[in-house]
Amino acid sequence: MSGSTLPSYDILGVPVTVTSLDQAAETIETWARDEIGRFVCIRDVASLMTIIEDPALAPIHREAAMITPDGMPLVMVGKLRGLPVERTCGPDLIDHVCARSPASGLRHYFYGGKEGVAETLAGVFQARYPGLIVAGYECPPFRPLTAEEDEAVVARIIASGADVVWVGISSPKQEVWMQGHYRRLPQTLIGVGAAFDFHAGTVRRAPRWMQKSGLEWAFRLLSEPKRLWYRYLVLAPKFVWRVAFQRRRIPAS
Repeated sequence: MSGSTLPSYDILGVPVTVTSLDQAAETIETWARDEIGRFVCIRDVASLMTIIEDPALAPIHREAAMITPDGMPLVMVGKLRGLPVERTCGPDLIDHVCARSPASGLRHYFYGGKEGVAETLAGVFQARYPGLIVAGYECPPFRPLTAEEDEAVVARIIASGADVVWVGISSPKQEVWMQGHYRRLPQTLIGVGAAFDFHAGTVRRAPRWMQKSGLEWAFRLLSEPKRLWYRYLVLAPKFVWRVAFQRRRIPAS
């Protein structure tokens, strides 16, 4: 399967899905009823800009089954167009889907994180939501896998019987991995990046009031300025300029 049939709105050529946490969770649960491989991208401003500016990565979005709006700027673009879109970020989506899983029966596989993080994450969610089914977890090495190692990963995920594979190996690496594997796997692959560290407790997330007010980016920048300065001080302003230019070019109806 490639591409999405869900309603979407265009942001710089990226079809961002019109969705919310509830709608996204319901869609993921519906997909679990078949054995079609799919993948979901969760987009904030920086990851969107990183992918669309790289010709080798840009086609990834055309194959995604769903692209949820993580960053508030993406949500605001949708709302300004009169669309019922809500922020659907990785840490919130993984928690929301897991919360529903004791009732839905969804089975989960956690793939990513530093050594031990995926195992910790599995334990956190099982303790938080009794009855949640963890089909498996593993932390891949940071180096590229050999062909044999990659085949073994695919075999383990298929044998696990999981419905959803949560992928936490940072963006755009996780999107490249999902694009390269979704045709070989019968599950829905969802790239959630830092959500592994947030829920496992290895990285502190912004306070709730900052999340709700659209200031989570500021908290992350202050927490990791050397790693994130380019993301928030260069890519974010470039995004605003390009979206404003795109809007000027759209003729009035």
